[in-house]
This record gives sequence, structure tokens and C-alpha cells, in this order.
Amino acid sequence: MEPISKVTDNRKGNGRQTEKIKPFLWFDNNAEEAAKFYVSIFKNSNILDIVLYGEAGADVSGMERGKVMTVAFELEGQRFVALNGGPVFKFSPAISFSVSCKTQKEVDTMWERLSQGGEKGQCGWLRDKFGVSWQIVPDVLVDMLHDKDPSKSERVMKTMLQMTKIEIEILKKAYAGDE
Repeated sequence: MEPISKVTDNRKGNGRQTEKIKPFLWFDNNAEEAAKFYVSIFKNSNILDIVLYGEAGADVSGMERGKVMTVAFELEGQRFVALNGGPVFKFSPAISFSVSCKTQKEVDTMWERLSQGGEKGQCGWLRDKFGVSWQIVPDVLVDMLHDKDPSKSERVMKTMLQMTKIEIEILKKAYAGDE
């Protein structure tokens, strides 16, 4: 049996991952393109490892020998693996990645870049051009929704439910009762 070909290995240490749980994303045939797209958006991110299909894997999956099988990548310290697995499975909004943002500028940037070629949804949700769902969430929204005063958190929730991209200043006005 032919060994799996490694294209790159940028992992530190002995090359073994120590995370117990990491997201594993099934793409049809564009895992590398998706990983490069995500890495271009998030700071402190990079491609860690690319593994190609060998003869055995290609036979089982129906994928072409020498084609990218998996891409390990890291976004802001979170490791992911993207697999070219063919058209068997599709992404669903039932699973999404929540991106915590400190400022409106960060919300705006993440919203625009991740939704490019995709679909913008309600309440800070979007689907990127690969079908992966994301939530772009300002940290202040979480703080306001957890306020001990139920009238404040209710006003914020009501306002947020009317938004597509989250607008921090509008939420702050609702929080203060200045709707």
C-alpha cells in the first residue's frame, strides 16, 4: 500500500495535535480553497498541513490520486481539518461557527468578508460561499443579553431579531431604552 503524501507540515513540536476536539469540515472538492479563504480573513491563522489522496484513499473515496484529501488549518488558535470527501454531505445551519468581535469595525469586516459570494441572514448569521454557517457576534451583545435587568435584555433581543448584520450602536440605544 502506498503511503499518503504530505505536501506541507507547518505544525510545531512533534507534529502531533493535542486538541481533544476539533472541527472537521466535509467539502465536496474545494477544501484547500476554503481553508485559504478562511486563513485570509482571520489574523493569526495559517495552513498547517496538506495531505494528498494516495492510491488506497482514492479507491475508497472515488477521488483522484494526488488530489488534496485534507487540509489542517488554524484560525485564531482554533484548529480545523477540511476534507475533500465528494458530494455526499452538505453543510447545514444546524452547525455554525460563532465569531466574537470587539468593535463594530471588526463586525463589519468579518460580516463582509465571510459573506462574500455567500448569503447574509438574520441576527448576525451568514452562510459563506462554501455553505458553512457563521455567526458574527459583538461581545457587547452577549453582555447586554445577560444583564440582570430583564427589560434591558428583552429590548436588546427584540432589536437584534430585526437585524441582519449586528449594529452595536443600535443595540446600545435599545439597552439604554433610547429606541
